[in-house]
Amino acid sequence: MKAEIIAIGSELLTPHRLDTNSLFLTSGLNQMGVRVVHKAVVGDTPEEMLSSFRHAMDRAEVVVCCGGLGPTDDDRTRETVAVVLGRKLRRDEELLASIQERFRRMGRVMAEINARQAMVIEGATVLPNPRGTAPGLWIEAQSHILILLPGVPHELRAIFEAEVKPRLARLGIRDRLFTRDLRIAGLPESEVEQRVSPLYARYPETETTILASPGGIQLHPRLWSDDAASAEAMLDEIVDRMALALGEHLISTRGETLEEVVARVLTENRATIGVAESCTGGMLAERLTSVPGSSAYFLGGVVCYSNELKTTLAGVPPELIESHGAVSSQVALALADGIRRRTGATLGVGITGIAGPTGATPEKPVGLVHIGIADEHGPRERRFQFPGDRDRIRQYATYTALDTVRRHFLLPSRGRA
Repeated sequence: MKAEIIAIGSELLTPHRLDTNSLFLTSGLNQMGVRVVHKAVVGDTPEEMLSSFRHAMDRAEVVVCCGGLGPTDDDRTRETVAVVLGRKLRRDEELLASIQERFRRMGRVMAEINARQAMVIEGATVLPNPRGTAPGLWIEAQSHILILLPGVPHELRAIFEAEVKPRLARLGIRDRLFTRDLRIAGLPESEVEQRVSPLYARYPETETTILASPGGIQLHPRLWSDDAASAEAMLDEIVDRMALALGEHLISTRGETLEEVVARVLTENRATIGVAESCTGGMLAERLTSVPGSSAYFLGGVVCYSNELKTTLAGVPPELIESHGAVSSQVALALADGIRRRTGATLGVGITGIAGPTGATPEKPVGLVHIGIADEHGPRERRFQFPGDRDRIRQYATYTALDTVRRHFLLPSRGRA
């Protein structure tokens, strides 16, 4: 069974509002065996809305719409769908009474304009909204199912879970989507594709999507099947083969973020960590502490942009900065070793670089970052040249620092070659 999602609202066509409802609905529909084949974001113009609904019904058996069910003049979803289906709108007095009662419970008088939300398309089933005044509607017509939901995310989610999912379950859809979520670090998208693409032909029943970001690469092998055991076995097999192809670059087969993987590795090894950051301004510490329970392994850190604070807080010798500059491998090594000693952590990580857009020289361009890591055996360091603007460079730097910590525990002697 195929579905299309239509997000209604002119505000979604501006840079000020993001359509997150479609992501939630896609996940929920896939879990119920409904394949989302198309999504559209449409403004409040009646002509555009009519066109979108008509095209959607040509492409899919299920049309899920979010938004446009409010009380104002630009909330036109009910009227549009009524026109598409050739049905009338009627006022549901019971629904109107429940909306009025909701206002009374809040100590307010319902404005007359809210009575529009009690207008129901003929033949529709009202989907109660326990969190707002705009109910959803379930309509079966012309071999289609149209599901109209409010655009407020917490209202939409409540109605979908309580009302829509049980109705979809009763349709007896046998196919389900089975998928895996692989996370990869330290390889560009093109090389990941090159390593795993030979597997595509071996498993024609599956499809694999690849996603790239400063947070690493994600691989999602997936297939639709009505045989859960067979599907799971096939995905296990393809994941095992992908793992061989990706080697140490594969950080998780369970969709864990790098922060979660590092948290697990530090915990398993009963290790602690301290950080000294220059160009990343505390972002590494923020990422490390984004995982619940991080106080068990994260002892603390310093943000030291000035040379004086590199010395007083992280113990970097001033003559080292004078000789080699603040952005250098020597300073990265000293930051890592200094913060490890001052915090008493198992590991120290030091980052220094040029995030830009200013401060660069021909010898030290924007994007140059040195990352040091130190344990009881001493520090080591790597130089990187990251692309992008200031924010992307900082993201790349902190992600690479986290991956450096992860890889430290892969080596036989914890980082000592």
